[in-house]
Amino acid sequence: MALTLLHTAELHRGAFDALRDRVAPGAELRHVVRPDWLERAKDGTPGDVAAEIAEMVGAAGGPVLCSCTTIGAAAEEAGAMRIDWPMMQAAARRGGAVMLAYAAESTLEPSRALLERAIRAEGGTGPVHLLALTEFWPLFQAGEHEAFEAAIAAAIRAAVPDIEGPGVVVLAQASMAGAAERLDDLGVPVLASPEQALRAALGAARPTA
Repeated sequence: MALTLLHTAELHRGAFDALRDRVAPGAELRHVVRPDWLERAKDGTPGDVAAEIAEMVGAAGGPVLCSCTTIGAAAEEAGAMRIDWPMMQAAARRGGAVMLAYAAESTLEPSRALLERAIRAEGGTGPVHLLALTEFWPLFQAGEHEAFEAAIAAAIRAAVPDIEGPGVVVLAQASMAGAAERLDDLGVPVLASPEQALRAALGAARPTA
């Protein structure tokens, strides 16, 4: 069964195809790219966008993975998997403090709510520290992805020593995932959502005996 991926940036189509080729060669992915949904949901997902998402998920005919944090709650309500849920669960299980780094203002509330939900579900106890990196979002929007990832990584590297006892850093958006590779030597785990979510979603798409 094919897995449908819902994106709000064209960049993610190629990124997830490359990730699929590495972790699950041969798996069938279908992509739906709707940047207009992100633009219309900057101040919260309005009813018309939620209805359009629900229609798309219902018409998919199989499992759907939503790669956009901003519209994630609406996608989940419609029956899709949120890309950041497996990552938030992993962060909560580690225990200790969590630094939640985000670059788009519209992702703050959905990401924080989902992380707090995971902490409650997993019995986590650590505090959540927010790291706003919104000044770098225009780099991503301009297509300067390497500069965006480098700026995100540098800001996290500078901020981690100021947080007492961080257990893990969480990159709130799939678009930030490339920064994790630049932080291998940080000494603190840095979690990005795409690979964990794709593995989980492909498991849901796999037919059972």
